[in-house]
Amino acid sequence: MKFAGRVSRISVSQTMAVNEKALQMREQGIDIVDFGAGEPDFPTPDNISQAGVRAIESNFTRYTSIGGTPDLRKAIVEHHARIFGSKFDVSECLVNVGGKHAIFNTVSAVVDDGDDVMIPTPYWVSFADIARYAGGRTVFAETREADGFRLTAKLVESCLTAKTRLLITNSPSNPSGAVIDDEEFVRIAALCRERGIVLLSDECYARFLYDGLKPFSLGSRPEFRDTVVIAGSLSKTYAMTGWRIGYVLGPKELIAAVQKIQSHSTSNPTSISQKAALEALTGPQGSVAMMLAEYSRRRDFVVERLNAIPGIHCTRPGGAFYAYPNISSAFTRGIKDSLEFSVRLLEESHVAVVPGSAFGTADHIRISYATSLEQLERGLTRLAQFMARLK
Repeated sequence: MKFAGRVSRISVSQTMAVNEKALQMREQGIDIVDFGAGEPDFPTPDNISQAGVRAIESNFTRYTSIGGTPDLRKAIVEHHARIFGSKFDVSECLVNVGGKHAIFNTVSAVVDDGDDVMIPTPYWVSFADIARYAGGRTVFAETREADGFRLTAKLVESCLTAKTRLLITNSPSNPSGAVIDDEEFVRIAALCRERGIVLLSDECYARFLYDGLKPFSLGSRPEFRDTVVIAGSLSKTYAMTGWRIGYVLGPKELIAAVQKIQSHSTSNPTSISQKAALEALTGPQGSVAMMLAEYSRRRDFVVERLNAIPGIHCTRPGGAFYAYPNISSAFTRGIKDSLEFSVRLLEESHVAVVPGSAFGTADHIRISYATSLEQLERGLTRLAQFMARLK
């Protein structure tokens, strides 16, 4: 069967090989420590789940408006204003089926065939494939590990082309946990505005910040209202990954374009999930602080343990719930690349990680610390023993 050319522009993530292997080993009864999961290990807070139950019991199971119910869009706008100081109108908000859907639809609405899409490296695995699927050409801005993988306006400017249409940012970053400095973020946005470039800011992890950092959004700066688009998600903040609720905040004409695309693909987000999301945004917020405190404790533990392992060094993430250690010393001891490192670590030590090659860098692995301290202790001990055997 012949397939459309757009299918060949994207690829199945190479991490699937590791994931499939881990699944097979679990089915064989092998004890696997999984550091690959990109989702909170906390349950969805009960008040949110009960709102979903009430939606079912009251038969709130019909179609809603394509872009989400008015009360949820209002809650998103008001919540974003409380946390970030933004001033979006409800007409500048649209609800999607998760943050990935928000990004996919936005890129589809903005990028045309032959446009350049700038993506800082390391990047979340789907950014590049979404850009290519839309017909864009990816241009990677390679951040430096020595700088904590933080994006700068100088780096962005050095990577601009005559065809740059879109810059995708993700702060805090998946996979590195890097946080763009607020003033630097403003400089980047100003550069994009001057050049007529759309800046898509993925705020998936914007509430998970450490060391006294405060949440910041370019959506709070009115001078960028015409060129900045916010993609948000409830998945990580409220441990609602399976509920699939995300949103877009941006200019009205962009929202209309995204809604047009959504009307012919998914239609409305799930009605039940929208009721749960409404409760998440308007109900008690104690679960967010609780999760953040626990992630901070885990972050400190993981970074200290990683940097104590000979041959590994790890920058200190400023946010999210990932560590991105450099394991390149293993490449002089019989390991070819980060994918082989990850496969052998799984096969020999039964620890599942994600190779850095999935995120556009050669020398790293991603470790999720969205798991218990007990599991972190077990897995990092196995990683240390694995590195020792490579000598």
